[in-house]
Amino acid sequence: MPASDPSICGIPIKYASLVILVVQNSALYLMLRASRARGDNETLYLPGTAVVLAESFKLLSSLLLIAIQEGGPIGMLRRLHTDIIGQPITTLKIMVPAGLYTLQNTLQYMAVTYLDAATFQVTYQLKVLTTALFAVVLLGKRLSLMQWISLVMLTAGVALIQMPDSETEDEHSIAERFMGLIMVVTACFSSGFAGVYFEKVLKGETAGVWVLNVQLAGMGVIIALSSVLYSHYDRVMKQGFLYGYNKEAYIAISLQAFGGLIVAVVVKYADNILKGFATSISIILSSIVSALYLDFVVTSRFGFGALLVIASTYVYGTFAPAKPTKTIPITKITTGSK
Repeated sequence: MPASDPSICGIPIKYASLVILVVQNSALYLMLRASRARGDNETLYLPGTAVVLAESFKLLSSLLLIAIQEGGPIGMLRRLHTDIIGQPITTLKIMVPAGLYTLQNTLQYMAVTYLDAATFQVTYQLKVLTTALFAVVLLGKRLSLMQWISLVMLTAGVALIQMPDSETEDEHSIAERFMGLIMVVTACFSSGFAGVYFEKVLKGETAGVWVLNVQLAGMGVIIALSSVLYSHYDRVMKQGFLYGYNKEAYIAISLQAFGGLIVAVVVKYADNILKGFATSISIILSSIVSALYLDFVVTSRFGFGALLVIASTYVYGTFAPAKPTKTIPITKITTGSK
């Protein structure tokens, strides 16, 4: 590895960020489940308020990072003016993924009410499939035959995990599990389109990642807050914005915002293949913790489905299509004159 690669305490940032992402992913879904595994919908916190808080935390963190990069608040303001006020078209483009990410986060908080943590996390890997589909449509990405096979493996694995098992006792009814599944699938499509669209904007603009994060988070706060006030104005005014929150909820919100920053670091210093490995490892980790502490029974069917999902992630990242070879056009060379 080149000596110039940045590191923390001798550990390359690429690997350190991947390890942190594994822990963050696993802890996030466990905390989401723990924060909403009590009482009924009237005593639980509103998912929309959690999104507002998470986006606010991410906004403040991104502003802080820009200030550090630019040497202080004045440099930060100058950078924001140049990249945001000076580029209004880019700001308008960011509104699309901002709204979709807000929808995705809201559905994510709602889905864990109806699904156990391990089932939710593995099902949520459908976002790999939707991301691939939108990448083909929007970015013209080429997929190899093995990559398409890996997507079929992914679908089969998720189907096995969602099958009810008589040996597994679940506190949720079939209707509740179906509702949770619909929410997760919708969140996956939202995540896939928003991610690919954001990638397209990012590659076509000169603004830095943290500046774009400021735009995303800022619009996310506005959209999420407007949604909460529109749908739950009376409840918020009567019970308060933070009604129903516990320590698990605050931890989940912090992890949600922190995850957005970590993903940016992973994409910058690592790559999508290693990110897929990190996501797969977090599935195993959260499943083990769920089995030990949250009464989740890991059946053979669930285990095989999880293995299919993990294997599909590996195959998808490993068997990329071969780059087309450049051909040198053959031109007829003539000497002299006719």
